[in-house]
Amino acid sequence: MPEMVDAARVSRRAASFTESVIREMTRHAAVHEAVNLAQGFPDFPCPPELKEAAKAAIDRDINQYAITWGARDLREAIAAKTARFHPTWTVDPETEITVTCGATEGMIAAMLALVDPGEEVIVFEPFYENYGPDAILSGAVPRYVTLREPDWRIDADELRAAFGPRTRAIILNSPHNPTGKVFSRAELGLIAGLAQEHDALVLTDDIYEHIVYAGEHIPMATLPGMAERTVAVNSLSKTYSVTGWRVGWVVAPSRLTAAIRKVHDFLTVGAAAPLQAAGAVALAMPDDYYATLADSYRRRRDLLVPALHAAGLSPLVPDGAYYVMVDISGVTDEDDVTFARRVIADPGVASVPGSSFYSRPELGRSKVRFAFPKREATLTEAARRLRDGSLGVR
Repeated sequence: MPEMVDAARVSRRAASFTESVIREMTRHAAVHEAVNLAQGFPDFPCPPELKEAAKAAIDRDINQYAITWGARDLREAIAAKTARFHPTWTVDPETEITVTCGATEGMIAAMLALVDPGEEVIVFEPFYENYGPDAILSGAVPRYVTLREPDWRIDADELRAAFGPRTRAIILNSPHNPTGKVFSRAELGLIAGLAQEHDALVLTDDIYEHIVYAGEHIPMATLPGMAERTVAVNSLSKTYSVTGWRVGWVVAPSRLTAAIRKVHDFLTVGAAAPLQAAGAVALAMPDDYYATLADSYRRRRDLLVPALHAAGLSPLVPDGAYYVMVDISGVTDEDDVTFARRVIADPGVASVPGSSFYSRPELGRSKVRFAFPKREATLTEAARRLRDGSLGVR
């Protein structure tokens, strides 16, 4: 008799993490017709120049495969924009850039290319929910370091203790999802020093680089000695309000880029060709576009945060990105998941349970995250529902 095989089983890696809680909450929001402040996508249009550029590219029959690691005009635009905003950071578009299907693919492609099974990847928590599964899918072991409230500071001793002989990389997201923290130059220096001491890479998620209200975004690659060990992931999604286009990129030293390009090739082959052409137009937007972007999100933040206070919640005001973490313990004894599900149904505002951003769920049981990349009318309606609804349960 042949040995029986369980064809229905799944891999241990896939079984070790859950589906995206953020996307799950979006589905619940749709069922209950709630205002969706869970998932971080705009409900307003992208710049008209981008739409016209995408349509023009399709009309010019730019509809077949681009070069696997990215169309030349987009790679040149990425390099030019990098030099424009960070003159000390020189990037070679021929050997140091890989265009990917969003920052999401960029991060997993980098991990698969550069991290071996059994090596460790340090992740700050609360974290964007993809980082842990990315490490696991790469066969790596995530090591978590907790940012300390209320300013989400790094505990230097805890961070030092997380580095060891198996450390291959640390992930840095600044401005930070979900807290809105903008890491200071001193904190970046601490991370850089430990990375150099332990010969580790720094994988940076810079997707919110232009959405800053206090402090400044400092690319890790611009710190002394860090260009050769920084892998910078970015995307069109947040800066240009095109989260559905799925066009991102990875900037890394040429030897690392060669490996990332190989993995990317076999993951997705390439990002959408006409949208890459439009991306080159996006990256050439004038400087005032970026100032206006930050100002518009500051207004949205300053509309939502007082509404959260008025509803009895305790928001931790973000310095960047477009999320706000909120303490719910002042209005309810419920855990975060129960609260978030109840509030989606009534008064009809969607958030994300805080526990989904922590390796130890208990650290997030009194928190939820709201996203505010929405029209001001949408945020005003969410504020009305929060004010008029009943959030408290004891």
